[in-house]
Amino acid sequence: MKKLELIFATDLDKTVTFSLDSPVEPVDGAAVNEAMDLIVAENIFKPASGGEIIKKKAARIVDRQVEDIELDIDEA
Repeated sequence: MKKLELIFATDLDKTVTFSLDSPVEPVDGAAVNEAMDLIVAENIFKPASGGEIIKKKAARIVDRQVEDIELDIDEA
């Protein structure tokens, strides 16, 4: 499953990541940049770790693929 990760820095020198499932593709970089600017400017979210979000650090698409391996499992 793909996720869009928005990564920010806080005033406590920590990193905060917001993860959004199933982003619309292709991802509009300008829209992501604008949304992140709004999050910073409006101070919309308060990180659980404390502090305030003060700037953008990065944005990325993460694709995690899981493949199960068949095992012989005893039913004992």
